Amino acid sequence: MGLFDIFKKKEKTIVTIYSPMNGKVIELKEVPDEAFAQKMVGDGIAIEPTASGVMLAPASGRVEKIFDTNHAFSIVTPAGIEIFVHFGMDTVQLEGKGFERIAEEGAVVKAGDPLIKYDYDFLKANAKSIITPVIISNYEDYASLNPVESGAATAGETVVLNVQK
Repeated sequence: MGLFDIFKKKEKTIVTIYSPMNGKVIELKEVPDEAFAQKMVGDGIAIEPTASGVMLAPASGRVEKIFDTNHAFSIVTPAGIEIFVHFGMDTVQLEGKGFERIAEEGAVVKAGDPLIKYDYDFLKANAKSIITPVIISNYEDYASLNPVESGAATAGETVVLNVQK
């Protein structure tokens, strides 16, 4: 151990973020929407879903918001990390079709709890894109996110981000 090693700050994972759905993990820059791709909304990864299913809580916390059209939600963890999941692009224009709310705003959830059911075939046929960003909106408050850049993701099991302080 060198003389200055004691001054190096060790980053430690404070929250692990799991995939909210089955699919393929892709980089945020591949999202077909400038606001997400250029990290204007926050930093993170995206999932390209592969089948109908349920969006799960990507971490334990409180459901802060579920949009009226059920296409997006946010969770705040006990550590204060703000997670925003937005199914597809321009899905708000579908006025809720293809989505069914399971959880309610204000609910305290555990990672993997079901939040919103979605109809893959309907959304694939009617949405501009089904690529789903998983965003840490207050990412500037943390040292790093350490995303998993690619590969298959299993809902509630595959770690997609480690938020470090």
